[in-house]
Amino acid sequence: MHERERWQLILTRLRERGIVRVNDLAALTGASLATLRRDLARLEDTGQLRRVHGGAETAEVSQGDLTAASFGASQTTNADNKLAVARKAASLCADGDSIILNAGSTTWFMAQCLRQHRMQVLTNSFPIAQELIANSGNRVVLPGGELYREPGIILSPFEEDAIQHFAASKMFMSCYAITPMGVIESDPLIARAEAKLLSRAEKLIVIADSSKFEARGNMVVCPLTRVSTVVTDAGAPAGMVDHLRSVGVEVLIAEGEREVKLSAA
Repeated sequence: MHERERWQLILTRLRERGIVRVNDLAALTGASLATLRRDLARLEDTGQLRRVHGGAETAEVSQGDLTAASFGASQTTNADNKLAVARKAASLCADGDSIILNAGSTTWFMAQCLRQHRMQVLTNSFPIAQELIANSGNRVVLPGGELYREPGIILSPFEEDAIQHFAASKMFMSCYAITPMGVIESDPLIARAEAKLLSRAEKLIVIADSSKFEARGNMVVCPLTRVSTVVTDAGAPAGMVDHLRSVGVEVLIAEGEREVKLSAA
């Protein structure tokens, strides 16, 4: 069983029960106790659970002012579609690029697809930075600010920080939702942070699985006219795909190993 599959099973069982024992996980996954302990340590490092004697329990979501799902919960939702979208998005990158990845589970999957690249990457995601530093030769730039542990986001209260000196050819943005109004987030702090990142990029590429086309959230990060490309999966609503094309947005649809490109009208 692949590492990512074990993690999904572990986090799913945690959501169901709130606490799990290593012995039970061994029976569930067929992995050794040593392997599972390493899995739990890695998941704890990214804030997705808390280890306890003999197992793990659900990490408590911060009760601060930030409204965002925990990274662990987002990571296991629609994981197959997110990975397909991430692979397609990663194919748009080339060695030597300077890119931006905002905090999100789909962008985290994309970071895993960039292990063989050599680029400069600005990210406000602690889990993405960890992935790139541990498993790739990409140069990683982080903004200053406070780390919000559960969503794994680094946010700065100041207008001037390290990102003001970064210039990117592309920003890859995952989001809470995408609607005719534009790219939507659920929290004003996150929306503000993403707008700051976007100001440093020439081209915006939104990477969103088909579940993100539901109308929700109330903070518009940017209108669709700022979006160059949307990468999604085959479940994206046809009406919304047509609308994106009508306003000049290129749409790339990833369907597992087979990909279909829908050029902008």
